[in-house]
Amino acid sequence: TYAPLTVPQMFANSAAAHPDAYLADFMGRKYSYADVRLGVNRVARGLQKLGIKKGDRVGIFLPNVPHYLAAYYGAMKMGATVVNFSPLYTVDELTHQVEDSGTKLLFTLSAKALLPTALEVLDNSSLEKLVVGTVVEALPLAKSLMFRVFKGGESVDIPKRRDIIPFSEVVDNKGDCGRVPIDPRKDIALIQYTGGTTGTPKGAMLTHQNITANARQIQELDPDPTADDRIMGVLPFFHVFANATVLNRTVLRGGEIIMLPRWNAAQALKAMERTKATALPGVPTMYTALLDHPLTRKTDFSSLRVCISGGAPLPAETKAKFEAMTGAKLVEGYGLTESSGVVSCNPYEGENKTGSIGQPAPATIVKLVDKEDPNEPAPEGEPGEIVIAGPQIMYGY
Repeated sequence: TYAPLTVPQMFANSAAAHPDAYLADFMGRKYSYADVRLGVNRVARGLQKLGIKKGDRVGIFLPNVPHYLAAYYGAMKMGATVVNFSPLYTVDELTHQVEDSGTKLLFTLSAKALLPTALEVLDNSSLEKLVVGTVVEALPLAKSLMFRVFKGGESVDIPKRRDIIPFSEVVDNKGDCGRVPIDPRKDIALIQYTGGTTGTPKGAMLTHQNITANARQIQELDPDPTADDRIMGVLPFFHVFANATVLNRTVLRGGEIIMLPRWNAAQALKAMERTKATALPGVPTMYTALLDHPLTRKTDFSSLRVCISGGAPLPAETKAKFEAMTGAKLVEGYGLTESSGVVSCNPYEGENKTGSIGQPAPATIVKLVDKEDPNEPAPEGEPGEIVIAGPQIMYGY
C-alpha cells in the first residue's frame, strides 16, 4: 500500500531534501530543485492572481522546456487540474480537447509551431487566457544570444492583448501562494488524453494519489535506488509514459532530467555523453534510430545503467543489438494512460523474457480474462483481455 500523497507535496519533499541538486539540464543550463521550487511557487501565485481557482483546468501546450516544470507543478500546487496537450495537435484537435476538458487557461511558447495554433483556439473556443513564454528565457546566455541571431525565424511576436499574458509577468511575484487543501484520493491532478487508437481520445482523470503512487511503484523497480540518477528527457512530457517515468519518478527520487525539446538522435547522443546520463527511456523506433546513427559508434555509453522501452512491442533483434552496442540493459515494460503510466516491467536484474511485458509493478494485480466472459480466465494458450487493479488506476474518464 502507498500512503496518501499529493503531487505538490511529493515535489516539496524532494525540493526540501535536495535544494542544491540539479533537477533539470536544458541545453546546458542547469536548474536546481531550489530554482524550480521558486518558479513553481511563482506560477501558483501568478495563476491565483489571474483568477484561477481550485479545480479549474489549466492546459499545457509545450514541448520539454523548463516552463513545463513550473507550469505543471505550479498549477497543481494551487489546486488546479493540469491538462496535457501534444504540441503536434492541429487547431481542430486542440479545440476539441480544450472544450471537452473545460480548459480555462493555456501555457504555450512564442514558437511558430505553437503560438499560431494556440491563438486560433483562443479566438474560437471557450478558452479564456493564454500564457506565453519564450525559449530564450530558458537558454544559457550564450545560446540565447545565438538563438536571437540565427533562429529568430522560429519565433513569432506575442500579440498585445488582455487575454494573452507573457510568462514573465505571471512569475513576477514573491511566490506566496499559500497551502491549498487537496484530497490525494479524490482531487484530480491531471487529465491525460488517451491515444485514441480505438476511437476518439478520452480524457483519463488521474488523481494526485494515482500519480504519486505510480512514481513510487516505478522507483521500487530499481534494484539500486541510491545510484546516480540522470535521466534523458527525450520522450515528451505531455505523454503519460514520460510524465510517469521521466518527470514524476525522477522528481520523487531527487534525480536530474536532461531535457530535450524534440527527438533528434544526434542531439540525444551528444547530450548523453556531455551529461553522463544513467537512464534512457524510449520507444522502439528511438532505439532503432540510435542503432542506425553514425555517431552511436563514437559515443561513450559507460554511464548508462538502464533503458526502458514502452509504447510498442520491442523487437528482440533491437534489444540484442542495442545491449551489445551500449553495454546498457534494455528492458521492456507496459502501461497505458488509464494506469497513470506503468503497469509492469521486466526486471532490471535477473531474467528478462523477450516479447513479454514483464512482472506487475508493486501493489498491482494483472489478470488475463476471457474476452466474452470477464469472470472467467482466458482459455489456455488463447488471446484474452488484460484487466488491471492497483493504486495507479484512473478515477474515471
